[in-house]
Amino acid sequence: MSGKLGYGQPMGGVAQTAFIVPDLKQAIHHWVSNMRAGPFFVLPNFLVPGQTYRGEESRADITIAMGFAGHMLIELIQPLDDEPSVYRETIELRGFGFHHVGIACANVDADSLEYQSRGYHEAFRASVPTGGEVIYLDNGTGAQLGFVELLPVTPGMDQTFTRFWEASLGWDGTDPIRSFL
Repeated sequence: MSGKLGYGQPMGGVAQTAFIVPDLKQAIHHWVSNMRAGPFFVLPNFLVPGQTYRGEESRADITIAMGFAGHMLIELIQPLDDEPSVYRETIELRGFGFHHVGIACANVDADSLEYQSRGYHEAFRASVPTGGEVIYLDNGTGAQLGFVELLPVTPGMDQTFTRFWEASLGWDGTDPIRSFL
């Protein structure tokens, strides 16, 4: 992979900003109307086999939407249940709002070990439909200040997110909610 993602963000840098929301459709409307972000691509029921939360199997289900504000990928996350998760931790501590930044990584496992050498711990891991696994890291302040998500930069990830970004270029506000796949 080159030093830049197809949508302009740097490898190894912040490629995504994520927020937990109580109602995905309302949140999309807010971002479209007030921040001129979008369109948003929705992936319903993101509960994958083998996902882990704090080292244990996780059964937490979420729906996500991704859209662009300029070159920044905005992720909106709506928890669908009360299962233990990094999302519930945040909601219980301080409510809805900012949740994490996503860092573009060529090798999430190697980057995770490097973060762990600085005092971070793996809080969540799950495979993603664009290839590879994401890892959320916590240095003890994740729920309070925000987690770090390591995003696997695979050809599928770069192509998918670049497609979302290209849809945002010159977007006229029509069809603000679209399918992720």
